[in-house]
Amino acid sequence: MNRRLFLRNGSLAGLALTTLGATACTTETTNQLPTAANNTAAPEAFELQEATINDLQAKMANGQHTARSLTELYLKRIKAIDQAGPKLNSVIEINPDALTIADALDKERKAGKVRGPLHGIPVLVKDNIDTGDKQQTTAGSLALAGHKAAQDAFIIKRLREAGAVLLGKTNLSEWANFRSTRSTSGWSSRGGQTKNPYILDRTPSGSSAGSGAAVSANLCAVAIGTETDGSIVSPSSCCGLVGIKPTVGLLSRSGIIPISATQDTAGPMTRTVRDAAILLGALTGEDAADAVTKESAGKIQPDYTVFLKADGLKGKRLGVEKRHLEGVSGAIPLFKQAIGLLKAQGATIVEVEIDKPADALGEAEYDVLLYEFKDGVNKYLATANASVKTLADVMAFNTQNKPKAMPFFQQEILEASQKLEGLGSPKYQAALRKSHLGAQKILNDAISTNKLDAIVGITTGPARVIDLINGDAGGGPGSSSPAAMAGYPHITVPMGAVNGLPVGVSFVGGVYTEGPLLTVAYAYEQASKKRIVPEFKPPFVG
Repeated sequence: MNRRLFLRNGSLAGLALTTLGATACTTETTNQLPTAANNTAAPEAFELQEATINDLQAKMANGQHTARSLTELYLKRIKAIDQAGPKLNSVIEINPDALTIADALDKERKAGKVRGPLHGIPVLVKDNIDTGDKQQTTAGSLALAGHKAAQDAFIIKRLREAGAVLLGKTNLSEWANFRSTRSTSGWSSRGGQTKNPYILDRTPSGSSAGSGAAVSANLCAVAIGTETDGSIVSPSSCCGLVGIKPTVGLLSRSGIIPISATQDTAGPMTRTVRDAAILLGALTGEDAADAVTKESAGKIQPDYTVFLKADGLKGKRLGVEKRHLEGVSGAIPLFKQAIGLLKAQGATIVEVEIDKPADALGEAEYDVLLYEFKDGVNKYLATANASVKTLADVMAFNTQNKPKAMPFFQQEILEASQKLEGLGSPKYQAALRKSHLGAQKILNDAISTNKLDAIVGITTGPARVIDLINGDAGGGPGSSSPAAMAGYPHITVPMGAVNGLPVGVSFVGGVYTEGPLLTVAYAYEQASKKRIVPEFKPPFVG
């Protein structure tokens, strides 16, 4: 299968957008699509609706709320929205220690100690990130059900140090959407299907489906997702969020179930650029267990909010992907409006061509991911507390438990990865040079030749209807792959909606340019204000 088509069909980026109902935190999946008849009335008004990190800090500072009361409100919201009502099914597991953590942080605040802007803030984390507590880490796979990590992932340690309350784990496309060429985004054998909070038969996209749906539906303050190619920015776009896919190496990947050593990264998923900047700063740091983070030395910013300037578009040169100005996608008119706003705010627009040369790298990228997945998963499982110890064990479990593990789609990608040699293979080395260095050259050349501050494009098309029989379908133009292959930063910001479904605009830059990209993204956000609160609309029933 052509890799570029594979990506646009959503097998990694989740670009073909679909959804159905399921029950979280169980091994049972609901195989019935939701209808208007099986959804309750719209949820009641929520006291913390659209509350930012600064809003919540102000409420704790003036005594209106505590970390415990905020945590209780979000837990009540999860029960009302995720487990009942619309049944978004975005949270795969609640942290049983959440209130205990909140109480300890309240004691610190009472004693005059506030760790920083995340002190007492409830955060949800994608279920492929280790938490050394009572919660499981499963990548949504029944093969890993019951697996509890021995210690926190590095970024979770950083999150705890910052004073965040770990509220729970979010559902995801199983194995971060690297299991089948016919997968449905947002579905996992452990967690079932996550719904899009805007229209309930639409996907939130993937693979960070649960993080996207949960933040959008105000089930938490902010969340963490992970991306190999599109898995932060695509669900952020489809759920009306800000998402940051950082430079590979800015955040540690140790303790995260891997796909690719050269493309994987975690990143923030939030409702505002400011919240994304705050969360990004808290997660950074060099980690001896992840050698790539050594490259971030001297490049990490202690506070990314200093880059947030409302007039930040003045004098900027932005390269617009010209392919995104053509065709019939419903996102194109919104994109043209966004370009007009960028110009009105003082930016100079230059048309560039990134997608076409990047298309030629697609097959090489897929090969890289297949090789690196087998290597990385085998290394992770070898030292994990899971009952499966190799990729071959995972495949065998899925086959033996097919009715529950593979009721809709199979494991073609796992099988293809298992057949490959190690990372010493000449084919792997050639593919890595072609995709990784090739994408860097494409982006570097466009940026340097045109003296660009960022490259701008449509993040992905609007969310599609769930189709568990055929899997994800094409989602129109998208911006994830060049930055993903290069390991460069990518920020998406809401730019409006197509028939009630959000679409994001992407800002891509060179290596470690998160700060300047945040300047551009924040200025656009402040001038446009395109974030829309979801209404949990039922599917259309003819």
